[in-house]
Amino acid sequence: MRALAILGSTGSIGTQTLEVLQRHPGQYNVQLLAAGKNWRLLEQQIRLFRPPWAALADEQAARELQARVKDLEVEILVGEKALTDLLASQGFDMVVAGMVGHVGLLPVVAAIQGGANIALANKEVLVMAGHIVTELCRQKGLQLLPLDSEHSAIFQCLQGHSCPDVRRLILTASGGPFLGKSKAELANVTPAQAVKHPNWQMGAKISVDSATLMNKGLEIIEASWLFGIDPENIDVLIHPQSIVHSMVEFRDGAVLAQLGIPSMEVPIQFALSYPGRWSSPDNYFLNRLDLPELTFSQPDTEAFPCLELARAAISRGGNAPAVLSTVNDICVEYFLAGKLSFNGIPEVIAHIMSEVPWQENPDLTQILETMEKTIRVTRSHIESME
Repeated sequence: MRALAILGSTGSIGTQTLEVLQRHPGQYNVQLLAAGKNWRLLEQQIRLFRPPWAALADEQAARELQARVKDLEVEILVGEKALTDLLASQGFDMVVAGMVGHVGLLPVVAAIQGGANIALANKEVLVMAGHIVTELCRQKGLQLLPLDSEHSAIFQCLQGHSCPDVRRLILTASGGPFLGKSKAELANVTPAQAVKHPNWQMGAKISVDSATLMNKGLEIIEASWLFGIDPENIDVLIHPQSIVHSMVEFRDGAVLAQLGIPSMEVPIQFALSYPGRWSSPDNYFLNRLDLPELTFSQPDTEAFPCLELARAAISRGGNAPAVLSTVNDICVEYFLAGKLSFNGIPEVIAHIMSEVPWQENPDLTQILETMEKTIRVTRSHIESME
């Protein structure tokens, strides 16, 4: 069996990945489960899948877990360095990158250096360091498989085609929970409202990104690196039904679309089974596609300016996307804590984008320095606003 590591195993992507694996035993041997601080759920996962390694970012959580799993043959790793050292040295066959935000960058780079194929849900990795990650994969002959539903849709539509055949990529967006609201109406929305996505079950951070449309801006950058398409040839359409997951327009005028019910388990399963396709359980087909009315519209960038901020960052290039992604992470953290308004998210992003020095072609060390500076400047700025 192929050796598998799951980064972010207690999050939405990680738990759904493990559910897929339970339905298809004998395909992968889960050897590493890594999480932030949810040691209780991680303990359950360890007892079910019996990996030789588990990792937690939080030291106190790791101590709690260690005490709970003394009866098992599992080594508990603590912190980023221990995790990246293992990923770089162990040589997993596949690593599912389900971590959220900028914290996923170094583990993914380490996993590639260790020779692992990557199933990528953490779009920030390519936003911050797409030129580094894609080149590393090319040098080592490794696959970079998308887990996002939109990028999985494009990947599936491109089977049998090459990038020169493509005229345009069309990413669809549900519009999130605040579709149709004006900027004034968004002034007082709460974190509880922002994380209640109408179609998808996701973690808090990505749910907020969906609500601000930053998620779609990050996806433009991710798609550009994944498929080698100029960002100017990547469009976004609001599609509230979330049935058409994305489309590819070819140079002869043909358009291919991938459709399905809103379920992350399908793109996860496709990445794990590629180039084959595993069967989905019978109960999946109880919700089978009945094709309701499908509607599409242009995004409202006045009410949701994050999409244009993302386009400006990729147009500027260099370390600008890394600044964008990092400051957004911090803004969402403060918003979820009730310390920043919803409309304050794009306002802070725009401010910090002008504050952090620009670098033209940053290496990994410079990207990490950019992240550290951005985190420091962003926290200082938001706390000065309170």
